[in-house]
Amino acid sequence: MTKNYPSNLTWEQWELIPQLFPEAKPGARPRTTTCMYPVVNPILYLLCQGCTWRALPGDLPPWSTVYGYFRRWGKDRTWLQVRS
Repeated sequence: MTKNYPSNLTWEQWELIPQLFPEAKPGARPRTTTCMYPVVNPILYLLCQGCTWRALPGDLPPWSTVYGYFRRWGKDRTWLQVRS
């Protein structure tokens, strides 16, 4: 369980976008959770606070995990879909 940061999406906001995030890559290690909410919120935290990846608070998922999803979603244009 993480703290409730001001940058977190509400559950009502989250319910509008989960279908926009791609499924796990074929052949990749299975995700421990299908909900990407715990990954999206740290990205929003980083963008709002202007900190570095390694400076994400310790109660959030590992920075490398969050960064990996951020990079993938940037390359496959997922963020553009979420934003529109």
